[in-house]
Amino acid sequence: MTTTTTATFTYSHTVGFLAYRGRGFIHPIDLTLSEGGVMHVLNRGGPEVTGRLELKRVCVCRADEGYIGEWGTGGTEAGQFWWPSAITRHDNGQIYVTDEALQRINVFSHEGEFIRSWGEPGDGPGQINRPADIAVAPDGTLLVSDGMNHRIQRFTVDGEYLNGWGSYGAQSGQFNTPWRLTCDSDGNVFVADWRNDRVQAFTPDGRFVGQWGTAGDGKGQLNRPSSVAVDDEGYIYVTDWGNERVQIFAPYGEVAAILLGDATTSSWAEDYLAANPDEQRARREANLAPAVNPWRDHHRETSAGVEKFFWGPSAVNLDAEGRIYVVDSCRHRVQIYRKNL
Repeated sequence: MTTTTTATFTYSHTVGFLAYRGRGFIHPIDLTLSEGGVMHVLNRGGPEVTGRLELKRVCVCRADEGYIGEWGTGGTEAGQFWWPSAITRHDNGQIYVTDEALQRINVFSHEGEFIRSWGEPGDGPGQINRPADIAVAPDGTLLVSDGMNHRIQRFTVDGEYLNGWGSYGAQSGQFNTPWRLTCDSDGNVFVADWRNDRVQAFTPDGRFVGQWGTAGDGKGQLNRPSSVAVDDEGYIYVTDWGNERVQIFAPYGEVAAILLGDATTSSWAEDYLAANPDEQRARREANLAPAVNPWRDHHRETSAGVEKFFWGPSAVNLDAEGRIYVVDSCRHRVQIYRKNL
């Protein structure tokens, strides 16, 4: 769907801060949204050692920073996580979590009760190798980006293989470690093609129709894109992971905006600092915004030194109210923006 309307994008607020348990995140990798601004935030946590496995969990909260609870834990048993990589919610109320290490998709109720899992390692039809993402298509089927098999596969909600497309390479329609994917309202599929530094678009049956981005750090270029989202007006949102930014492409292909990160302190962090005055004092004395030229120097080292910037943006999600949710993995938070027309 195309439009000639020019949109602008405004920072709203931040949800989250570093917390091993309870109200907070630790290396959030993805989130999924449901009614009322409820977020299920998937925490990759780590490392995978005894005593830290419980950090791998799903934190449930709201966009207004209301905390609801958490569920899940690390491990290799049924319903546990090892390398959780993506989370999505189906219209049937069930939540699906991909696990790259255990080569499976775990299925939970909306409240976090484990239901079942499916997935068989391998490279044959229906088999998977490092499932990086899972998305719900408009027809209710599930699309999985099969990372190390360099393809996209479609399944029923019960894990029955339907079809797939893609192969290793750099030509149109080929992939090199595809990461996240999404669908527009017509069922067209958009894929963040990680090592090819681009986003590709396909018809619902897998026919290539276009791409955005080339390798680099200039405007419109991408460096290891990790996630993609598409709104109803055709704007394409890409987490440009290697360049520590989010680029927003207008329907006509031009870059409409580049977001570098504008985080303020969340209310959760404010509560923590109020209860820990020594840390609050040290924070006030620290230089959290050293002078940099973000257009010339904005790279991983710069992002690590400027607190408001994105550092490891791993996913972008949209809601029906025009809000844009950016999972800011290395700073353990979600930055929220608004689209203005």
